[in-house]
Amino acid sequence: MHLMAHARPLISALALGLACLAPAWAQELVSVRNANVNLRAAPGTNADVLFKLAQGYPLQVLERRGNWLRVQDFEGDEGWIARSVTGNTPHHIVKGTTVNLRAGPGTQHPVVGKAAYGDVLRTSRRQGDWVQVQHPSGKGTAWVASSLLWGW
Repeated sequence: MHLMAHARPLISALALGLACLAPAWAQELVSVRNANVNLRAAPGTNADVLFKLAQGYPLQVLERRGNWLRVQDFEGDEGWIARSVTGNTPHHIVKGTTVNLRAGPGTQHPVVGKAAYGDVLRTSRRQGDWVQVQHPSGKGTAWVASSLLWGW
């Protein structure tokens, strides 16, 4: 009983810590469904356009307001996008300067191409610390270390 009395504060602190992390685990991601989509400063078509986004560009949803989503990209930029131009097709964006595209999930596999910072890649699947993506040429797939990408 004495041991349990000392464990309760620890268990409570652990539970509180996990509760604070829950939003990070439960993050919702969407991707841009069309090419050349506006990211706006506020919800509404009259709001200033901050950026134009490419098809497939992955975004983290921060808030929903009617038919609009407040989103954040891999660089931390935030804005609003119409829900109707987003979808749930998984994509990643390259966050490394130049990354190797490999024939398999590991550095022992040959390099079959390169991708550059900001390139959007359609996600096929994950295997451990590697992500299989559609090759940018449109011909087949390639693998990239997940630490060099952002998205899902």
